[in-house]
Amino acid sequence: MKKNICVFCSSSDALEEIYYNVAVLLGKQIVLNNDVLLFGGSNVGLMRKIAYTVKEQNGKLIGVIPQKIKDNNLACKIVDELIVTPDMHTRKAKLEDLADAFIAMPGGFGTLEELSEVLTLKHLGYHNKPVVIINIKGFYNNLIAFYETIYKEQFAKEDYRKYYFVTENPEAALDYIKNYKPEKEINKWFADDSFN
Repeated sequence: MKKNICVFCSSSDALEEIYYNVAVLLGKQIVLNNDVLLFGGSNVGLMRKIAYTVKEQNGKLIGVIPQKIKDNNLACKIVDELIVTPDMHTRKAKLEDLADAFIAMPGGFGTLEELSEVLTLKHLGYHNKPVVIINIKGFYNNLIAFYETIYKEQFAKEDYRKYYFVTENPEAALDYIKNYKPEKEINKWFADDSFN
């Protein structure tokens, strides 16, 4: 069954070649799986690279872009469908609603925010969709180590590790999504009877 794979990634055109190469591999893998690329709709950085790869492979693209970014002439022109939202908040909500799965490639503050939001929503039970972190060149090592600090200090339960999958490999990412079985909901709260 065709899935909308939402990819969060960088809009920078100043990255090392390896990041673009993995974007190409991921784009090809999405098409091989007969899935749809759902992305931020911009014509720059890794977003552009993965979009053009999917289109070259005769895949389908859905872009979701805020009006302000579109007004800066940054909208991807090869999408099959471009959804324009009034702001960033609405854009994220639309991506989350349309997505069947989420993949975070390396990116900046926006990518980090998007990844954090879909993980938070999953933790709170608003969705139970697969979330994948593609950790190219150890890009996310420090973030994953920070997650471990969160568990160690009991700001979140260690069971939350089940809520995301980390890999360097786009093929492994799509295999995880294809074979994903929703996790049983984890009770978020640490009980403290002393407040009762």
